[in-house]
Amino acid sequence: MIGIDAGNSLDRPPTGVAVYARNLLAELARTHPDERFAWFYRSNRYLRSFGGKLPPNTRRRLLEDGVLFLSAQGLSLFHGLNQRLPSRLRVPSVATFHDLFAMTGEYSTPEFRQRFADRARETATRADHVIAVSNHTAALVADQLAFPRESITVIHHGVEALAIPSPERRRAVLSDLGVTRPFVLHVGSLQVRKNIERIVAAFESIGESLELVLAGATGFGADRIVRRIDESPARSRIRMTGHVEDDARATLYAEAEALVFPSLEEGFGMPVVEAFSAGLPVVASNASAVAEVAGDAAVLVDPLDAEGIAGALERVVSDSVLRAELRAKGLDRARRFSWERCAAQTWDVYRSLLLR
Repeated sequence: MIGIDAGNSLDRPPTGVAVYARNLLAELARTHPDERFAWFYRSNRYLRSFGGKLPPNTRRRLLEDGVLFLSAQGLSLFHGLNQRLPSRLRVPSVATFHDLFAMTGEYSTPEFRQRFADRARETATRADHVIAVSNHTAALVADQLAFPRESITVIHHGVEALAIPSPERRRAVLSDLGVTRPFVLHVGSLQVRKNIERIVAAFESIGESLELVLAGATGFGADRIVRRIDESPARSRIRMTGHVEDDARATLYAEAEALVFPSLEEGFGMPVVEAFSAGLPVVASNASAVAEVAGDAAVLVDPLDAEGIAGALERVVSDSVLRAELRAKGLDRARRFSWERCAAQTWDVYRSLLLR
């Protein structure tokens, strides 16, 4: 029986880690019907886990150190899906690392950075193997946590195929969001790491025919970001939607002129691949994992250069030949990212540990 920490699959609103957990769990159970899985939930999520039906080859278990010895009986391997492993494991263990942004910049409070760093180092000492969601994250795990690079496997995320709503529904969504004209889109939290202030600065210089839609919940530094938006001369053309559900997100991808994603630090950059799969041209950062994920299918920019971001957006919005080229390349690149492939490569990691 394979044990997996499934708690993040229940995150609300769903983060990138939640999307990863939800899809990987489902694919592993679906593609290995003869294997038994134990999905573990800590006490603050255990009761909530009963709100959904589990696959027939899966059992629900409580993940607490005090009862783990008993609940882990019969396990052959344990996988922590979010940079965390229990302390009382007696079986081979795998930990997925998504990013180490709290250790590479001031993108959170000092207290959070310390807790994050302590947990990351602790997990690295317990893990027999690490799955990193990008080569960028793998390099950071090896460097920052002194984890042997030969024991790290890079496995990219997949991409969820979002169902595009009908034209009538899309018009209703845009109306509800207050979007009244062509727009460029950012998907991600309002936080320092996402570089929202430079997006706003770039947007201010590209003319008045467009709106800017910022779709995402608030995060670290949101108060400062909102003040910057409120002071912007383009304030009347900027929409902050908060978190949006799947149909609204699909509508925004389908209707936008471009996705702008000049993030300062990413472990993967899921909105880039979502935009590709929707045929939306992308302007993205040339830093961290974003360039790795985007390849040559996006216009890459220096995330510290607001003028460069503005120039790239103007080109993508106005150049029909470039838009067609980016659309074709993006759709092709999106096909390289699938949850089935992610699950198959994860299973290969399990086999390598169990056959040692």
